Amino acid sequence: MADVTALIDYGAGNLRSVANALRVAGERYGIADPVVVTADPDIVARAARIVLPGVGAFRACAEALRGVPGLVEAMTTRVQTDGAPFLGICVGMQLLATRGIEYGSTPGLDWIGGEVRPIEPADPTIKVPHMGWNDVEPHAAAPLVQPGEAYFLHSYHFVADSADHIAAMTDHGGGLVAAVARDTVLGVQFHPEKSQDYGLAFLTRFLEWKP
Repeated sequence: MADVTALIDYGAGNLRSVANALRVAGERYGIADPVVVTADPDIVARAARIVLPGVGAFRACAEALRGVPGLVEAMTTRVQTDGAPFLGICVGMQLLATRGIEYGSTPGLDWIGGEVRPIEPADPTIKVPHMGWNDVEPHAAAPLVQPGEAYFLHSYHFVADSADHIAAMTDHGGGLVAAVARDTVLGVQFHPEKSQDYGLAFLTRFLEWKP
């Protein structure tokens, strides 16, 4: 199972779209690694890389993830101890934070220090949720994230404790974190599976990533 990309199924992600995008990215660029949709801790514990999707509310996603016996422990060991590449998408990225404050305070994985808060644009005419295409502006040390336009859909955003962990920014009535990174962990607020060629190229870089 060493060549498997484990796409985590915990009942809180648009799994089919993400799985299809990963497979298309791999096929387009000649990457043969299979993508396995799974909630099996044994598979996750041996995966070459791990992808955590997520849509909906932070609390619901956090509770669903922790509701699968052994899954968080397997992810944590494989990524934090073994150094397997990890990608969190949308709420999957937000779950990397210390906590989210949607519907009360809920602990996240705390892999990247920070808090997930409501988007509060300085301009009251700016609509929330932040929905649609927007620029992605990488920081100098960003792994994998390139400048371009990606598709966003979110009402809450990641406020990182350290600027060193911000991999990219976007703007929606003020700056919002578009990507976070630490060691072999990367999270993106945008949806690569909905971002056409930009998203497929990004997923290809993730599949090829050997940090």
